[in-house]
Amino acid sequence: MTPDVLVLQHIACEPPGIFEDVLREHGAAITRVELDEGERIPAGRTFDAIVAMGGPMGAYEDDAHDWLTDEKRHLAEAARAGTPIFGACLGAQLLAAALGGRAYRGEEPEVGVLDVELTDAGRADPVTGALPGRFPTLQWHNDTFALPPGAKRLAGSPAYPNQAFRWGDAVYAVQFHIEVTEPMAAEWAAVPAYAQALEAVRGPGALDALLADFAVRAPAMQRHARALFERWFALVSSRAGSPAAPAASRAAPGPPRP
Repeated sequence: MTPDVLVLQHIACEPPGIFEDVLREHGAAITRVELDEGERIPAGRTFDAIVAMGGPMGAYEDDAHDWLTDEKRHLAEAARAGTPIFGACLGAQLLAAALGGRAYRGEEPEVGVLDVELTDAGRADPVTGALPGRFPTLQWHNDTFALPPGAKRLAGSPAYPNQAFRWGDAVYAVQFHIEVTEPMAAEWAAVPAYAQALEAVRGPGALDALLADFAVRAPAMQRHARALFERWFALVSSRAGSPAAPAASRAAPGPPRP
């Protein structure tokens, strides 16, 4: 059976990137919904999995973006029904809020190519355990979240201790980005809200420096993205009744090198 995956986007320049490569390589059927463009989640349709990506809005800005209320409701209902979900950045904040935690403005932006470290639970987790104990990420956010009840904290950074969590068996959320391709990074640099957050932290000229740093560390991040998402998609595939991965992927040795 081919897994049917719902991808929720909140800005065109934040598709799933490397994560989408994994979905396509495994033959997943993708239904993409651009919520910020007025598209709506298909009513009455059940998906095998959901991927919720990032965006420039806050997960708490329902007054400005009324579709956020429906999205959070949908995520909560799907999670509680046992649907595997993967959220990145805004997607993680939305999941936290939907499941009884809280998304809110942080004390300062976290922007740049920065390391994240797994917790003991993260190292032992069947999905995040695919990552090294410490690994590079692209951070570009000012918001954060409080863990929902029952969640396990899987990773943290010096600025924001809540960088990843698991809720239940197959709902995963990561604050950081490792799925970004080089063209995506260039598109992000052109988003005013993202550029302003960067300059607020690092000052004029920081954009060029960040892109140069990203270019150096992107290959490692993308390897880690693939390893992480392969593990999560194996959960999706097993529940959908399809093979977890092609033979070549199943034969890959443990965690990738940093």
